Amino acid sequence: MSPDFRFTLRWGRVLPALGLAACAGALAQALHVPLPWMIGPLFSVALARIAGWMIEGPPGGRQAGQWAIGTALGLYFTPLVLAHLAENLLLIGLMAGSAVGIGMVSAWLIHRWAGVSPATAFFAGLPGGASEMVVLAERQGGAPDRVAAAHALRVMMVVSVVPFILYHWGGQGHDSYVPALLTVEWGRFPLLVAASLLGVGVFRALRIANAWVLGPLACIAALTAAQVPLSALPGWLVGGGQLLLGVALGGRFSPEFFRAAPRFLAVSAASTLLALLLSGLFVLALAACGAVSLPSLLLAASPGGMAEMCVTAKVLHLGVPLITATHVLRVVLITVCAPKVCGFFLRFAALPR
Repeated sequence: MSPDFRFTLRWGRVLPALGLAACAGALAQALHVPLPWMIGPLFSVALARIAGWMIEGPPGGRQAGQWAIGTALGLYFTPLVLAHLAENLLLIGLMAGSAVGIGMVSAWLIHRWAGVSPATAFFAGLPGGASEMVVLAERQGGAPDRVAAAHALRVMMVVSVVPFILYHWGGQGHDSYVPALLTVEWGRFPLLVAASLLGVGVFRALRIANAWVLGPLACIAALTAAQVPLSALPGWLVGGGQLLLGVALGGRFSPEFFRAAPRFLAVSAASTLLALLLSGLFVLALAACGAVSLPSLLLAASPGGMAEMCVTAKVLHLGVPLITATHVLRVVLITVCAPKVCGFFLRFAALPR
C-alpha cells in the first residue's frame, strides 16, 4: 500500500468524523446540553463506531485538544488565586487523596465480581490517567486491553453524568474565579502559543505524563502568576479543543467494545457509579466544614479525566483553579503511589475468604 493511498484512506475516515462531531456539537448546543462541544462529538463518534462506521479522529487531535484546554486553564492562576489555593491546601490534598481510597474500593468490586486478575482489577479501578494505568498494568501482569476499556467507559460515564447533574441542579457560576485575560490580544498571542508549547517540550523531555495538558498549564500559570502580559485564547479554539477531546474519547469505542467482555464492562460501570456516590458523600462532609461551594467540590472530587473535568469547570464557571489543582494532584498521587499500593492490593486479594 503506497503512502499516498494510506494518507487518503486515513483522512477519508478523519473528515467524516470531524463533520459528524461538528454537527453533533452544534445540535447539542441548540438543545442546551451542558458541555455541548465535548458531549456531542463524544456520543456521536462513539455510537457511529459501535455501529461499524470506519471513522477516526485526526492524528494528534487529542494532544491538540489537551493543549488548548491546558493553556486556557493556566490563565486562571493569578497571584490572588494562588493565595486562595494556599489557604485550601488541606482541602485539595484530602480530595486528591480520597481518589486513591475510592479507587481501591472500585478495584475490589471489579476483582470480586468481574472474574479478572487482581492486577487488572486494581489498575482498572484507579481513576488515574488511562495511558499510565495501562502501562503499569502491563508491568504487573494485568490485561492492558481490559484496563483501557474500563477507563474509556469511566471517563465517558463521568463526562455524561456529572455535567448534567451540575447543570440541571443549579451548580453553575457560584465561584468568582475568572481568567486573568478575557480578550484576545493578537500582538501577544504568539507569546502565549510559544510559552505553552515550550511547556509541552519541557514536560515531554522530562517524560512527565499528560505533557500536552500539564506542560501548557504549568508554563502559562507561572507567567500568569508573575503577571506577564499574555492573551486569552479565542473562544473557537477552546471549543475546538473540546471537540477534539470528544472525538478522541469516542474513537476508543468499536463494534467489539461491549461484546468483548460484557460482564467486566458491566462491573466496571457499576464501580464507576459507586465511585461517584462515594466521592459525593465525601464532599458533602467537606462542604459542611469549608467555604468552597458544593458544586466545585463535587467536580474536584469526581473520578473523571483531568482535562474533561477541568473544562467542565471552565464551561460551568466553577472553581477552575481549585478543581484543576485537585485533579493534577490526584493524577500525580495515583501515578506515584499505584505501583507501591498495588503490592498491598495483590497480597490482600490473595488472602483466603
